[in-house]
Amino acid sequence: MSEASQNPGYSADSIQALEGMEHVRMRPSMYIGDLGVRGLHHLVYEVVDNSIDEALAGHCDTITVIINEDNSITTEDNGRGIPVGMHKKEGVSALEVVMTKIGAGGKFDKDSYKVSGGLHGVGVSCVNALSEQLKATVYRDGKKWEQTYERGKPLAPVEAVGDSDLNGTVVTFKPDPQIFQQVLEYNYDTLAQRMRELSFLNKGITIKLSDKRRKDEDGNFIQEIFHSNEGLNEYIRFLDSNRDAIIQEVISMEGEKNGIPVEVAMIYNTSFNENLHSYVNNINTHEGGTHLSGFRRGLTTTLKKYADASGLLDKLKFEIAGDDFREGLTAIVSVKVAEPQFEGQTKTKLGNREVSAAVSQSVSEMLENYLEEHPNDAKIIVQKVILAAQARHAARKAREMVQRKTVMTGGGLPGKLSDCSEQDPSLCEVFLVEGDSAGGTAKQGRDRNFQAILPLRGKILNVEKAMQHKVFENEEIRNIYTALGVTIGTEEDSKALNLEKLRYHKIVIMCDADVDGSHISTLILTFLFRYMKELIESGYVYIATPPLYLVKKGAKKSYAWDDDQRDRLQQEFGSGSSIQRYKGLGEMNAEQLWDTTMNPEMRTLRRVTIDNGGEADRIFSMLMGDEVPPRREFIEKNAIYANIDA
Repeated sequence: MSEASQNPGYSADSIQALEGMEHVRMRPSMYIGDLGVRGLHHLVYEVVDNSIDEALAGHCDTITVIINEDNSITTEDNGRGIPVGMHKKEGVSALEVVMTKIGAGGKFDKDSYKVSGGLHGVGVSCVNALSEQLKATVYRDGKKWEQTYERGKPLAPVEAVGDSDLNGTVVTFKPDPQIFQQVLEYNYDTLAQRMRELSFLNKGITIKLSDKRRKDEDGNFIQEIFHSNEGLNEYIRFLDSNRDAIIQEVISMEGEKNGIPVEVAMIYNTSFNENLHSYVNNINTHEGGTHLSGFRRGLTTTLKKYADASGLLDKLKFEIAGDDFREGLTAIVSVKVAEPQFEGQTKTKLGNREVSAAVSQSVSEMLENYLEEHPNDAKIIVQKVILAAQARHAARKAREMVQRKTVMTGGGLPGKLSDCSEQDPSLCEVFLVEGDSAGGTAKQGRDRNFQAILPLRGKILNVEKAMQHKVFENEEIRNIYTALGVTIGTEEDSKALNLEKLRYHKIVIMCDADVDGSHISTLILTFLFRYMKELIESGYVYIATPPLYLVKKGAKKSYAWDDDQRDRLQQEFGSGSSIQRYKGLGEMNAEQLWDTTMNPEMRTLRRVTIDNGGEADRIFSMLMGDEVPPRREFIEKNAIYANIDA
């Protein structure tokens, strides 16, 4: 223990007791996850959650979200309006309490709200704390009430500014640039995905989203209206719009079991993937939890009982596994829980034990009724399960071949892998490089201490269209598994990934900046999303961004990553400047590749994240599946350059 005299400046006065709004501004990432794109958009979701809670309580049916010209956000609902009366304990208006006190709000009062999505979040007070300015307008008790705040502090008491026969709450806020230094611009598509999702999860509610920064061809602001009459049934059809269903209709149920509202919708398709999406109080539980385990148990038990009784399994020489019942299945499980308990790495895993039995019983009853009433569909589902079991049996042999070649079982690394000398995975990174030529350049330019290079030959297998055993038999995919050092698959979950032996904590996809390179990147991402999703969820997957141009004039040179940057540099350099267009990584020398794309001090890496699992699933199935028209439409709408040859 050091002498007190050695730290004369460290005393009781040095201890900071940050409370409430001050703590939010000092440690914003604790409340909204990060200060990038995800955290910025999370502010909107928190305010909208309040309106959704009003809808769940039966007091609101229309919510409006507007991206204003100055990139501020306005949300409006036709609920009861936040109470404005004097709060006995705090001595100020209840509106001010809600807007400035962490943990304040009617949703903690069971008499006001039975369930609440916002309980999992951080509340509108945190949005207020992280906003340069926020204005709350409440229509209630025949009056229009207003209060304005700057960085969480009220500028004046709540006051009535006029009469009104409306009811509802309007919140306009502008994120604080002092907090959000990386990004301040809202993405319309990101907000649209979440509003669409909320409309499916809360049928009957109308959510309007408009963007006053952009206009359509007719001169009107960009706007979409999301409304669902059928809820999860419509959501399933939306998610599976790019797949071919093998049964006639969506299997669904909605009801209450053991006091817990449960909604389930599911359908089987011709794909080889399992797509399960789970929600608790409208929160996407990426890590699953007790509601998902209850769904799986109910599904497996009921289908196995039916399959055994049907006699269709009599000739099968091996046991059916739980995995087999979920191949080609798209399902959504949504529960409403009064006091949800979340756990897991990102606090998106439900821990309430009572939910498992409620969902399991609901699913069993739903399936028993459906199978009895639809014998033809029941037979088709069982036949699909049998095919999945046969494919799994073949995949196990292919998987074992991969395992034998991994480091953990004593096998060698892939011959093409140029490994690094560092042994600590947290310090190591591997580049998945398109082609031997670029791979050779990358090997010369890398830092051998911590950077490994794995060249991939051509375009890897499109796993969206391939059966599981074909995936594991593919040489390039086997090389990726072996190089990363991860173990894969158990009898219970043939795609489960064990990350304990992962050899690199940065997996960087590095492809040419052209159409072919983008296609190869998408193929690799499809494989990682379908078979190694844990790598993405853990934040280990990145995409390198090589430059498109080199602008030179004499000894002066600079790189450009897009056409606008190229034009600015050319104008800056003046007449006589030359432009070199890089068609591929192989056209750069080792020094250029290091300087622009591999040097940690200079490069730009884009981390791959999954913000919306359902939307990601839909996009991958559209881009890499069999249906051509939706892919063509997507490319025409989104591509800067594209060769449409679908």
